[in-house]
Amino acid sequence: MNRFFTSACCGLVLAVSAAGTLPSAALADETTTKPAAPRIVNIVNFIRLLEPRSEQITEDVLFETVVKQAELMQQLNLPGTFLLQYDALTDSRYQEFLKSLPPEQFEIGAWWELPQPLVEKAGLTWRGRYPWDWHANVGFVSGYTPAERERLADAYMADFNKIFGRYPKSVASWFIDAHTLQYLHDKYGIVASANCKDQVGTDGYTLWGGYWNQAYYPSRVNAYMPAQTADAQIPVPVFRMLGSDPLRQYDTGVGSNLQGVTSLEPVYGDSGGDPEWVEWFFHNLVEGQCLAFNYTQAGQENSFTWAAMRRGLEFQFPLIARLRDNGQLRVETLAESGAWFRREFPVTPATAMTFQSPLKGDNRQTVWFNSRFYRTNLIWENGTMRVRDIHLFDQTVESPILKQSIDQPAVEFYTLPLVDGYLWSSRDTLAGLQLLVDEDGQTRQVTGGDPLVTRGAAGQLDIAWPTTDPPGQFLISLTEDEMQIAFRGAGDPLWRLKLVTAMPPKFTAFDVSESAITGNFRGTKFRVDAQQGRFETVDRGFRILPDKGAIALKFDQQTKSRAAGK
Repeated sequence: MNRFFTSACCGLVLAVSAAGTLPSAALADETTTKPAAPRIVNIVNFIRLLEPRSEQITEDVLFETVVKQAELMQQLNLPGTFLLQYDALTDSRYQEFLKSLPPEQFEIGAWWELPQPLVEKAGLTWRGRYPWDWHANVGFVSGYTPAERERLADAYMADFNKIFGRYPKSVASWFIDAHTLQYLHDKYGIVASANCKDQVGTDGYTLWGGYWNQAYYPSRVNAYMPAQTADAQIPVPVFRMLGSDPLRQYDTGVGSNLQGVTSLEPVYGDSGGDPEWVEWFFHNLVEGQCLAFNYTQAGQENSFTWAAMRRGLEFQFPLIARLRDNGQLRVETLAESGAWFRREFPVTPATAMTFQSPLKGDNRQTVWFNSRFYRTNLIWENGTMRVRDIHLFDQTVESPILKQSIDQPAVEFYTLPLVDGYLWSSRDTLAGLQLLVDEDGQTRQVTGGDPLVTRGAAGQLDIAWPTTDPPGQFLISLTEDEMQIAFRGAGDPLWRLKLVTAMPPKFTAFDVSESAITGNFRGTKFRVDAQQGRFETVDRGFRILPDKGAIALKFDQQTKSRAAGK
């Protein structure tokens, strides 16, 4: 596949092919010489001094990997960020090499895994199996009390400042807690952070239901939960890492408690190491409809070694450079993107990612929408549409590690599920809200063609799905705190949304009334109101029936309800 990326528009090519024409307002917005919303790539390579899981991955192999990454980026004039784990920070070879890199091109920041030298420098007892131990109760902040986290931060920052003459602007990890993020912002002035993509069980860590990809301001009491208000947020944007495949990653390992990886990481041969997949990913990133911005993180930690990542990076980085040169991507350091985010957005913006072009005969299409109130994912496959995911956000829900440490090797972080297409699925039954129609006493899924995705008003995504059964189209509008679905066509067909699951919803119970659903996820309550339409109880969940041909769901009630003590 040798696509040549020529269009700098935001979904025009895909939309025209799907529907022939665009509304004049959308056409005017989408045919500017530069994207109305930027596409941003951060190249982030984080650095460990040692790799205890393999004798073949020596300190020399790890160092060579970083040198080769930097050389390739310099050849292409690609800016990027190197994040140092403490043991690498204090190693003279890394200090000398990183200081030799042009500072206008490379950012040096902190990778927040906690190896033995840092823990002992902070005056704490090392409990790991190796000098770097990836278990959540040893190598990450989740294994330490808030007071200990501050001591760890002070020890790291003191040496970073001594070595580089300043404090880092970016601090990232698979996960950093809210207490540490707030402390690093208030005392050391960091402007950006990053955490792992959504995943279930991978490497012992579960982050599920969060702001999908892109970036968000976290709640002061929960770094995985986006805040709804400025006064309740930590003013450090958290960018989601690893370039998750928006179609395939979600269902990877469905029916189990462990997901594999389908991402931009260059070591994975069926995704980031596959040129055809990489071209598909960036084609959709550039051409697909979006809102405030589109984002991905490229790069790889040195633990995977240059031999494993070389082929993928030597394809990815020139492609990124070409798209940058064509004006279709912005390539920035993590700190630059964090500073831009803070200038542009006083609170977390609504964003969207739209992937509609096929890959290797896979004609499925998907749209991800996020806001500070909720996320949702819609997927079209075999002529049908399914709402695969709806998770709600509530800034008052405290993280399980906010005030205490854990004593177990794995850790889990969740938001509030109204629809969970992974945890409530089996290999035979994929969960979600199915769009159904009744006719002649029979119930079947609505069928149709390709959706047309356009931007509406600020923070609004509009989807028009032409259908053949029933004839007409479904109009879907996603706004910051609401989802609206309406049918326009001949007659008045009996249609509805029904939650289909393979099992009773995991960790979740629903109390359904005609006007609202109250959910209970592991003891935390949330609520969704029907502004239009009504709810009914069905086996294992609920269904939503339209009123006057439309359904409107309000997703800001989880915060209002808790504030009112309901």
